[in-house]
Amino acid sequence: MGVPRQRKTKSERNQRRSHHSLAKIQLAKCKNCGSPVRPHDVCPTCGYYRGRPVIGTAVAAKAAK
Repeated sequence: MGVPRQRKTKSERNQRRSHHSLAKIQLAKCKNCGSPVRPHDVCPTCGYYRGRPVIGTAVAAKAAK
């Protein structure tokens, strides 16, 4: 069984873990309605992706009437 020869210091341990933090969620504007949406995702508000309607939403159905 492997056993470490010397104890890792708190500094070494924490420096290794410095990249484990979570990044902020990046948001972009929907080109159709302007609401914030994650990149490469369908807009949940209007149902558009890359300028084309992809899914029908309740908001989009009301707007069509």
